[in-house]
Amino acid sequence: MKSSHDRLIRFIAAFKLLKAGLLIALGVGAFKLLHKDIADVVEHWIEALRLDPANRFLDVALAKASNLSPEQIKKLALGSFIYAGLFVTEGVGLWLLKRWAEWLTIIITSSLVPIEVYELHRHPTSIKWGVLALNLAIVVYLIYHVRGQRSVSK
Repeated sequence: MKSSHDRLIRFIAAFKLLKAGLLIALGVGAFKLLHKDIADVVEHWIEALRLDPANRFLDVALAKASNLSPEQIKKLALGSFIYAGLFVTEGVGLWLLKRWAEWLTIIITSSLVPIEVYELHRHPTSIKWGVLALNLAIVVYLIYHVRGQRSVSK
């Protein structure tokens, strides 16, 4: 039983570290865009990836990207790095099977659920549903495990 728990905790750790890596990449990418014309960069990638330039979703993305100010880009990058730091802390602690990391993950992940629900309400996508479901499953599992361990230690 202990071994299957360790594997599941390490899976959660890997998920947290993956999210941290993606946020770090986002932050670095945002800082690289600071002194560039974002619309030109987005158009370049649309052409490079051979995407349909007439796609309405790409039009919306291009319009939003064009309106980003350097201050908004800096905030996006810094916010990405802050969240990445939290996810790295959770991921490393969980990988090392530390009890404090389980508590930290419960607190941080459950505190972000209202934001995820709000975003899902504004713009529902299957990815957002999946992330919300996975985060809720992580919280429920960790609460179950931590409560179970507390009753064993009494």
